[in-house]
Amino acid sequence: MDIRGKSIYAFVDAANLFYGGEKSLRWRIDYARLIKYLREKLLVTKVFYYSGVDVDQYKAEEGKDINLDHLVRYYEEEVASAKGGLSTKKDKTEDEMALFEMHLKRAKFYRDLALLGYELRIKPTKVFTSPEGTMTTKANCDVDLTFDMMRYMSQYKEAIVMSGDGDFAPIVEYLINKKKKIRILARAERTAREMRELGGENFVDFKTIRNEIEEVIEKKEKPIENKGVKQPQFKASRTVATKSLEKRSQLTNNNAIFGQKKIKVKRAIPTFRKGF
Repeated sequence: MDIRGKSIYAFVDAANLFYGGEKSLRWRIDYARLIKYLREKLLVTKVFYYSGVDVDQYKAEEGKDINLDHLVRYYEEEVASAKGGLSTKKDKTEDEMALFEMHLKRAKFYRDLALLGYELRIKPTKVFTSPEGTMTTKANCDVDLTFDMMRYMSQYKEAIVMSGDGDFAPIVEYLINKKKKIRILARAERTAREMRELGGENFVDFKTIRNEIEEVIEKKEKPIENKGVKQPQFKASRTVATKSLEKRSQLTNNNAIFGQKKIKVKRAIPTFRKGF
């Protein structure tokens, strides 16, 4: 069955949507729940994810995308050799080691996204220096996202643009004029005015779907420890009184018979000590 022009595609601008990560959002995204939400609730058939990764000295094959398995292996070897004093980079500081481990973690994260079903568009990050001398690291994925929206426009009837970046306003307006339905799912505080206007009633604040996509961390309840709480200690006077009560209950008759002779026995009266 030919489904061209009948699908729904989602385009995720990670730099805009997830900028600052958990600290910026103040909650953590479960990416398995996110793609499930897009597929089941919004009927999305493909999710394209655009972001950058630091590749250090690793070089991808000419004309090919970054192989995340190779990149992960590269960082694992670098981290292991650095810890063993065999790194290709001499005198690696603690900060550099922490940075390498962070890059390794990021590469593994992208690899996991691919396994979840995201169509990755990962580019190497570059360092940019402003006229004031401020250095920033970024991967400009805007061109790639715009190109894919144009390239695949014959394959989808609807596009969900997960970005509030005003740089996408021209392509969004173009697609709307081409009778494509465009929905914008972005963080309200990071959405340009022109993107809001183009989205109109089809603009949705990303934070409104928090309950659907937030990572749920189960907290295990720790058993209550009675440290420093002494168990009550019963004094010997209680034991003596208890034995006296037991003896009293056994003497139900005033007389006890020993052989053939009746002996008058006085009723035993328990003695209670002070403090019982």
